[in-house]
Amino acid sequence: MKLKSIITMITLTAMILSGCGAKEEGASSGDGAVKIRFATWDSEDSLTLQQSIIDKFNAENKDIQVTLEAYGDEYDTKIAAGMGAKDAPDVMYMWNYPAYKDALEPLDSYIEKEGAAYKDNFYEALWNYNMADDAILGLPVGYTTHVMFYNKDVFDAKGVAYPEAGWTWDDLVEKAEALTDDAESIKGFAFSGKPDPFDFEMFLWSNGTSYVDADGNMEGYVNSDKSVEVFTMYQDMLKDGIAVASEGSGTTEMKSGKVGMFVNGSWAISSLKEAGINYGIVELPSFKGGKGVSIVSSSGLSMSKDSKNKEAAFEFMKFWTGETANLDRIEYELPVLKSVVESEGLENDPEKSVFYTMLEKSQGYTPTSSLVNDWSMMAENLNLVFERIFNPSTLDNPKTALDEAAAQQ
Repeated sequence: MKLKSIITMITLTAMILSGCGAKEEGASSGDGAVKIRFATWDSEDSLTLQQSIIDKFNAENKDIQVTLEAYGDEYDTKIAAGMGAKDAPDVMYMWNYPAYKDALEPLDSYIEKEGAAYKDNFYEALWNYNMADDAILGLPVGYTTHVMFYNKDVFDAKGVAYPEAGWTWDDLVEKAEALTDDAESIKGFAFSGKPDPFDFEMFLWSNGTSYVDADGNMEGYVNSDKSVEVFTMYQDMLKDGIAVASEGSGTTEMKSGKVGMFVNGSWAISSLKEAGINYGIVELPSFKGGKGVSIVSSSGLSMSKDSKNKEAAFEFMKFWTGETANLDRIEYELPVLKSVVESEGLENDPEKSVFYTMLEKSQGYTPTSSLVNDWSMMAENLNLVFERIFNPSTLDNPKTALDEAAAQQ
């Protein structure tokens, strides 16, 4: 899920902080079972699956009964309103921890009670994306790393070797040049002309830098020589006509069969299959001396700080993030448990294994959104800078634009 604009953030924060009185009693059913409210942002087909998993939990736990609340597109608004009224669902899907952290229950003590093996079964890199202010606020539910998708037919038509693990951005540029065919309207590479700043930081990580230092300072980081190198490489591919700057993520261009390569998450798989694209997947390239690193798009399961039934809520959270539910949702999302990945042989799967390789390689990186208090404002400013650099009608000098971005902090 993409990060929201500053207007949305201000609205949500105001709603959270303007709370009314809390309900005094924990809810229970007539037969004495504790009632737990569970909010999801999913809709349509996945709701049927989610309800079936809840039914399974309810059947196995007569003393706890969970009710599903599907908020869909109004998820953020309804969650924020519930938090503001101190009547949020006991358990909820979560992604934007910086915005909601004050209304969420820290889970460290609950996790510690389960023992080290419990926490260790989750991939270490995922915890970093389910925290705020050094506290774990969500149990990992689903994730995707980013990988490079490539069109095998486009490569075959030009006799270009498929990319392999360990390749570099220099290799990508070389292949993009070889694949580009103006007569056939084929471009070697597609990327978003308006990239999400949250996602784009992974390319800076791959070159040994980031937007900010550990204290949140942009100067010398977002405008460092290594950052400028990344932006210049992307811009040069546009100038040289071997890449296209998409209005979206590049998925539309890739589905057209007229693009050789693009970067995306696991959610692209189904749309490429539906479009009949003969695609391959490989890990992200690296810069010289570095390694390919991915941002992790992760969701978690959180508990309301105002829940009156926290122990029961955590029991359900364990179930929802446990092996049975991971297996039930395997067609919808990548499992987050090592035991499930092993039992299902996903480390040997030609597609899914690449996402896990990128997950292992991306451990230890903290996105700027988790380091600064004003990420929404910073992201808005970066969006404007990115558009100046990648808009074909401007193509501003990356160094100049990034210097101005650092000066605006």
